[in-house]
Amino acid sequence: MADLNTRLIDLTAGELLELIGKGQSPRIEVDVTKDPNKKYVYGRAGIAELFKCSKTTASRIKQSGLIDGAYRQVGRLIIVDAEKALELAAKRAKKSNNRNK
Repeated sequence: MADLNTRLIDLTAGELLELIGKGQSPRIEVDVTKDPNKKYVYGRAGIAELFKCSKTTASRIKQSGLIDGAYRQVGRLIIVDAEKALELAAKRAKKSNNRNK
């Protein structure tokens, strides 16, 4: 390995790749087992399609905590269990209807 004070132009290709590799964070892999009975939607667009709303409203739904137990997010990847998200939304709607009566 090269000294940290070595100029980039003086490094070999191998030394440069070694330094680049040390600077990267480890990759995180998400294992989503494919259950044929489960439907998953992906990203804000998937949430918007599921709730039949705009992407902006989909972001609000996600940020409000309404579907907290139904999604996983790793970096920019959002994976939503569609059935569970609808179930959580229905529970919240039922709670708010009971409060208004």
